[in-house]
Amino acid sequence: MELQQILEDVEKGAISIQDAKQMIEHQKYVEMEYAKLDTNRKERTGFPEVVYCSNKEDKYLLNIFQRLYIEEGEVLGTRATKAQYEMLKASLANVEYDPVSRLLKIENRNKKRIGKVAVCCAGTADIPVAEEAAQTAEFFGTQVERIYDVGVSGIHRLFSKMEQIQSANCVVAVAGMEGALASVLGGLVSNPVIAVPTSVGYGASMNGLSALLTMINSCANGIAVVNIDNGYGAGYMATQINRLAVQK
Repeated sequence: MELQQILEDVEKGAISIQDAKQMIEHQKYVEMEYAKLDTNRKERTGFPEVVYCSNKEDKYLLNIFQRLYIEEGEVLGTRATKAQYEMLKASLANVEYDPVSRLLKIENRNKKRIGKVAVCCAGTADIPVAEEAAQTAEFFGTQVERIYDVGVSGIHRLFSKMEQIQSANCVVAVAGMEGALASVLGGLVSNPVIAVPTSVGYGASMNGLSALLTMINSCANGIAVVNIDNGYGAGYMATQINRLAVQK
């Protein structure tokens, strides 16, 4: 229902002011022909809309970024290229780009970061996905501790960091190859573990499928698994868990 019709129905007494308010809030989005920006998402879910940059035309990406920045005061984009960054920077001087995580962002630097999430990765090759998770969580207001290169091929490295990991409200375990790190962590911590399989590995790793199946079939409890290379999804979920822990 269009806004005009809602207001006319209120004037005629066909619907109440409270019902009209709910209808307007539920319909709040910005129509851009090629996109419908969900500017009410933060009110509903606690998180603003995030831009998936891959395969977007430059003019679409620029207009979406500009509008979300106007609406939210900050904006995050995932899976971006350096070329997209250079294009945006010509119009948005404060946009930042991290080539490791491939994240684009305009961020409010004064935000308070709360709680604690530990982002762990098995090997240095897994860092791009781990950084996508870590920086996503930080963008959403989470305090993040990074613990990298602690895979099972040298498990003493992981054990030396267990006090830091066990104190976190949530643990993100990023691993390729066989993906065993998540199972090990699941058996050592009391809080939830979010497992992130990566596409790192040789032929039989099948671009992350091997790690994904290992993590799904883990015998350790308290492990949830996101999609292959989905650092963003892990950072988002870790923030949800962290917020609940801080509220408690």
